[in-house]
This record gives sequence, structure tokens and C-alpha cells, in this order.
Amino acid sequence: MKIQGKGALVTGGASGLGAATVRMLAGAGARVVIADINDQLGPKLAQELGEAAAFVKTDITQEDQVQKLVEQAVRHTGGLHIVVNAAGIGVAEKVLGKNGPHDLKRFTRVIQVNLIGTFDVLRQATQPMSANSPDEGGSRGVIVNTASIAAFDGQIGQVAYSASKGAIVGMTLPVARELARYGIRIVTIAPGIFETPLLGTLPDEVRISLGQQVPFPARLGQPPEYAALVRHIIENDMLNGETIRLDGAIRMAPK
Repeated sequence: MKIQGKGALVTGGASGLGAATVRMLAGAGARVVIADINDQLGPKLAQELGEAAAFVKTDITQEDQVQKLVEQAVRHTGGLHIVVNAAGIGVAEKVLGKNGPHDLKRFTRVIQVNLIGTFDVLRQATQPMSANSPDEGGSRGVIVNTASIAAFDGQIGQVAYSASKGAIVGMTLPVARELARYGIRIVTIAPGIFETPLLGTLPDEVRISLGQQVPFPARLGQPPEYAALVRHIIENDMLNGETIRLDGAIRMAPK
């Protein structure tokens, strides 16, 4: 699918992987809606990109807000063709820690944001997407979800995060099989250790150490590298129903 002139929606689009994706899509000629709870960085990015982008404050765990988001995205872009789900949170907690069992509310919150929020955006976006006129290859839309290598190499203390991301991996193929009849593709990216706002809070020596654990290149991934893969997925019609690790060949140790 060509990006030029298409309508796009990026959740978690105000910073990190999402913001890099927003910039890539806008630069390639798409009309982009930025969805995020951050009502400071979101409007700032939209202003930077001018008419190519608009910001809609959205909590993806709220069904009514997601519905309004999709409706606004369709109106703003003139037709929704691309959805990138990059919104997510993490929590570090053991199943059985010094203070007792894992807090169930914290576990549930991670699942609700990372998995259910992603699915809700996906399911609601597919309806208007399915109504698009197909392009010359029969494509009506592309969905890119964000998992993590924690889905495969989850470390101690990552049980909630790994469970949420593993579920995103697990739903990729059945969704691809179902939406094939509409000409809608879905691909999941499983990033490794990337330079994001979450890692930005760590001391420089810790971030350098994390980067050195990557076989090659021995550094943290950069958000534009994630965005570059999103672009290739959109433009390569044969990529469908798959999860792609973007991790420099790292396999994380237990802790």
C-alpha cells in the first residue's frame, strides 16, 4: 500500500516509537491522527507537523473514547487506511515478592492498556477500514501492532508485561486470517531494547550497559528504526499475519 494521501492513526503517538512513526507517516504524505493521553506532547507534535497531523486525547482503555477517536480519525483523514498501535505501559513486579503476591490490580491494568486497549482500537478501526475502496493490489488497510521481545524472552518481574505482549503476538495470525477477506493486513513488531521515554529515566551508565547487551549493533534501538519497519510493512503487501523481532539479535537473560 502506498502511504501518500492515506489516512493514518497512531496510538501512543505523542512520544517514543509512536512519535517517530507519526513523523515518518506525515513525511511520506499521510494524514495522521495522534492519539495519546499526554495532552502536552501530543498537541506540540501536531503543531510541528501542521496540516498533516491532528491530536486527539484518548485513553485507549475507555471504549467510548476509542469510538470517538476512530470517528474523528475518519473525519480528519478522509478515510482510515493505516493504524499503528504503539501505546503501552509496563510494570516491574514479581509473582511472589518481598511484600507478598503480585498486585492483581497492577497486573490487570497492564493487560487492559497493552492488550485490551490495542484490541479495542483494532476492532473499531476495522469497520471504516473495510469500507475503503481497494487499491490496485486489493488492499483496504494495514494494522501494525506493537509487542515486545518480552513476549518470548520475558525476564523475572515482567510477568504482566510479557503476558500482555505475548497475547498481542498470539492474536496476530487469527486476525490476519479473518480480515484477509476485506483486504486488510496485520503485522506485529516485537522491539528489543529501544531508546524511549521509559528508558530515558535511567542513568546513562545503565542505558549504555543495556545497549551493550545487544549483539549487533551494540546499542539501544532508535525510534526511527521502528518507524522504518512500519513503513516497510505498509508498503510490502506480502507481509501479513507475522510478528517481526526488531532487536539486534538479543535474547534476554532471566534477569
